[in-house]
Amino acid sequence: MKAALVELISKISSGCMADDEIQRVADEAAQAYADAGGFLAANPDINYDDTFPIPLGEWVVVGSLPQTVLFQADTYMDLFAQIVASFGPGVAFNLKPKQLAKTEALTALNRMQIQLAAMNPENGGYVLMNFSQLLDDELQMVLVYGNDVQRVLALCAQVGISAAPALEALKVAIHV
Repeated sequence: MKAALVELISKISSGCMADDEIQRVADEAAQAYADAGGFLAANPDINYDDTFPIPLGEWVVVGSLPQTVLFQADTYMDLFAQIVASFGPGVAFNLKPKQLAKTEALTALNRMQIQLAAMNPENGGYVLMNFSQLLDDELQMVLVYGNDVQRVLALCAQVGISAAPALEALKVAIHV
């Protein structure tokens, strides 16, 4: 379980997390998956109970990802603004977050995906992926290199975290 978590976190963090941080999160999550009661007893500051819609191990992963890795927002405009900010001022985007303000969800997500797919072509561009169950926001996604999508989906299935390419999932949800 820990090896799969290390690989998964490494792939979804795309270099935004240090190896020791990835190891720590994977270790804590593996402990939480293996013995939730023991993990909670050893970490009384953890704000988790059995009413959460995801297992404790998954909650540890989701809660430990920095804002440059896990993007959470209620609108596509806000989500894209977070993504743009995560790349820093040195990366130019043709699409601006405000251009998504009055667009429908499918149009906004499609425009975002076109922009992201054109970046980092040596790794297959980026693919926005829904990640885990929604907790407090309408949108919860990670960016994955296009070349890593199938492996990330397999790792998510192995550890029990729901994931799907966001654009395809939205098309299915609205029956396009």
